[in-house]
Amino acid sequence: MTPTRPAHPAVIAIDGRSGAGKTSLAVELAAALREHRSVTLVHLEDLYPGWDGLAEGIERCAATVLGPLRRGEPARWRAWDWLAGADGEERVTAPADVVILEGVGAGAAPLRDLCDALVWVEAPAEDRRRRAIERDGETYAPHWERWAAHEDAWLAVDDVPSAASVTITAAPGPARPDGATGLVLQALAELPALRDLLAPERTARESGEVTARRLPGDPDPERLFAALFGGSAHAVWLDASDAGALGSGPRSRFSIMADDGGARGRRMSHQSGATEVMFGPGTASPAAARFDQPFFRWLDSAWGRAGADAEAPDGLECGFRLGWLGYLGYELKRECGGNDVRTGPAGGGTPDAQLVFAARAVVLDHALGEVWVLALEAPDAAAWLDATERTVREAGSPTSGAQGPTSGAEGTPSASEGTPSFTARDSADGYRAKVRAAKAEIVEGNTYEACLTTTLEATVRARGDAPAVDLWAFYRALRRRSPAPFAAFARFGELAIASSSPERVLSVTAEGGLRAEPIKGTRRRLPGSGPDEDARVRGELAANPKDRAENLMIVDLLRNDLSHFAVPGSVAVSRLFAVETYSTVHQLVSTVEARLRPGVSRAEAVAAAFPPGSMTGAPKISTMDILDRLEAGPRGVYSGAIGYFSRTGAADLSVVIRTLVAEETGSGMQLSLGVGGAIVADSDPDEEYDEIRAKAFAVLSTLGATFPG
Repeated sequence: MTPTRPAHPAVIAIDGRSGAGKTSLAVELAAALREHRSVTLVHLEDLYPGWDGLAEGIERCAATVLGPLRRGEPARWRAWDWLAGADGEERVTAPADVVILEGVGAGAAPLRDLCDALVWVEAPAEDRRRRAIERDGETYAPHWERWAAHEDAWLAVDDVPSAASVTITAAPGPARPDGATGLVLQALAELPALRDLLAPERTARESGEVTARRLPGDPDPERLFAALFGGSAHAVWLDASDAGALGSGPRSRFSIMADDGGARGRRMSHQSGATEVMFGPGTASPAAARFDQPFFRWLDSAWGRAGADAEAPDGLECGFRLGWLGYLGYELKRECGGNDVRTGPAGGGTPDAQLVFAARAVVLDHALGEVWVLALEAPDAAAWLDATERTVREAGSPTSGAQGPTSGAEGTPSASEGTPSFTARDSADGYRAKVRAAKAEIVEGNTYEACLTTTLEATVRARGDAPAVDLWAFYRALRRRSPAPFAAFARFGELAIASSSPERVLSVTAEGGLRAEPIKGTRRRLPGSGPDEDARVRGELAANPKDRAENLMIVDLLRNDLSHFAVPGSVAVSRLFAVETYSTVHQLVSTVEARLRPGVSRAEAVAAAFPPGSMTGAPKISTMDILDRLEAGPRGVYSGAIGYFSRTGAADLSVVIRTLVAEETGSGMQLSLGVGGAIVADSDPDEEYDEIRAKAFAVLSTLGATFPG
């Protein structure tokens, strides 16, 4: 594949303190890039005028080397003769498709504007000194502190690491440029400025056959996830926890487990317009790419134009065949016509989206009693497949009483300070007042329906080494107490999500089929009620004009959302006002289907359906504005979506409801639970308040907690 030739050379700066491994990385990177394009390599140490010449060397480079090369002109410059202590011979450096500038100061402010990418190399000080002396000999030893002082002075006024678009942390011990080069090349290929130029590398990274092993059996999913991914800092389990239950259907057929491990695994995080893609397992990834770009534009490049070329192994009917998994938070609405409500102060708060790229995963087919072990072609794939197959065979049956990665009671999970005590963003009277305010907006004609929400929060302090709340024990209890087709457990470092969602936002098949299944209308199933009373509640929900009106308005909203990217005439309502029964509630559900137009970006189609219409109301954009004013705070993960984006172009996303979000802090854990309901013209404030209490019941009761107030 021939890369797109830029209008000017692509300039990559590689910076870092002395001895970090910049030169080795630059040489290896230049060799890798030369496979598809011409490369010029410039060493900044050839321009420093002596041991005190860091600042002047940067200025010389900008004026005589990088400036001309950036314009596509030959650079004429004089190299410093370190033995003579004076300028040496004149050199001429020809421009090329790619110019790599390496050395201390390569990312300094006078040079940054001339660069398309800045790589910062980090390494421990003791390793840097040893490497520098090994490279330059003992003649450098007397000057180490002298040069380091210049580095300190420069970095004190120019925060180059924060400006870097790619960071790489060198492993302790001997320099290994071969390992670092692959990670840096992957990270550079993520940058919008280099995406076209590095198209061959991106294609090679995304290609490869999927090896699949089809195993008979119905292993205990809790035991299996704990064994395979219990120690992973970033892992996702999309859990059809109601599989096999009365009334469960095709939506509950598959469960998916994965993390970001392996040679081809990676993960991404997006917050307030800034995207970071990280390579390598663990909380502190060795390499990362950072750039400013809207989330859905990134998703378009990473997934949105994927096709069915990632063929399914024979017999696998699940739409997921490796790819991205994670959550999209509600505040991504800023890219979908909504206001920009920050999730925290600059640089803080919960990320708007986090995803892992699963280059290996386990898919459970509950209908056929099979397990699929999938791995993308990689040096470590075969060993992982072998180990995972053994784990699957040892996992036991779902009745074997699985134990997770941490201990905890099978019923109510333990907390270090006892039962969490929640507070609500809105008091009972305050929420009722907001219901009346939403109804006033309806009377004024500003909205037809508004999904008003509030947040319950609790802070639990840790004691000793025990977790503040055993989230794994909580999720295991939740999935048993309140099973659902779109349950999920996800861990992203310090953030964890435990969900029992029954609602699908949108599914996309590899062939372009679209399906949305909004839920509007909920009734709690009272403990101890008999079949007759349960049937009466179901019938009342099915016939209730208010619930039917709420549901119909969201159906119309979704028909409109999908029509923008659908084949004309393909949008259809295949199911209207169906009652689905779950362990704690009855729900009123409809189904809207369509076919994606050929050539349309799948990411744009997902964005058109985001945020979920059932969590905003209609019309969507004006109603989101009203909700921002009434709620006076971000929703975060709640009201967003969680699911997968497959390499085939398929996707399946659920609404983040019935979901506990937990974030570890320095002293404990912050818990949050969002709840809400649709407000229409004839809504009763007391009934709406009772509805949010009912929706919070499953999560709170599993914790042993109660609704505040």
